[in-house]
Amino acid sequence: MSSTKSSTKQTALLIIDVQQAFNDEAYWGGNRNNPHAEENIARLIAAWREKKLPIFHVQHCSVNPKSPLHETNEGNAFKDVAKPTAGEPIIKKSVNSAFIGTNLQEQLEAQGITNVVVVGLITNHCVSTTARMAANLGFQTSVVSDATATFDRVSYDGRRFSAEEIHEVSLASLHDEFATIANTVSILNSLT
Repeated sequence: MSSTKSSTKQTALLIIDVQQAFNDEAYWGGNRNNPHAEENIARLIAAWREKKLPIFHVQHCSVNPKSPLHETNEGNAFKDVAKPTAGEPIIKKSVNSAFIGTNLQEQLEAQGITNVVVVGLITNHCVSTTARMAANLGFQTSVVSDATATFDRVSYDGRRFSAEEIHEVSLASLHDEFATIANTVSILNSLT
């Protein structure tokens, strides 16, 4: 992400699915990595608000009433560290990409935004899918490695992969082709 003032104003923070449902680690596969991801997300939100830069909150609204992410369930609510404030758009989605079935692309383009910084949950699902699509749509995309997290996964053949392995492979798959992988400190430094 460029640190020039004009490009900074064109950089949006996309906060993906930082919702209460992800507090139930067992439901999602257990052994979540990056326990400080929400703290880093909060630091980024604070910096974006201080600089009056655009923030978009993405909220997964499952169409399955039994899902903890369904709008009728408490898990659909944003975590306290990532609650929107007045004027910050909420993008509601029901699939992995924040661009499918939403007007996110139109909102970004209407504001002249050319760069997006992606944070949130979970690395290998909605974070990765949104980052890939952002890049495919022509946005300069950064994913913040320590402001994203995931859970253990069991493979189609029964092998268990740790959350850290899933996280690192997901970021490696995005690196250089779809996104720049950065950390919280480097993103904060780029804003100054």
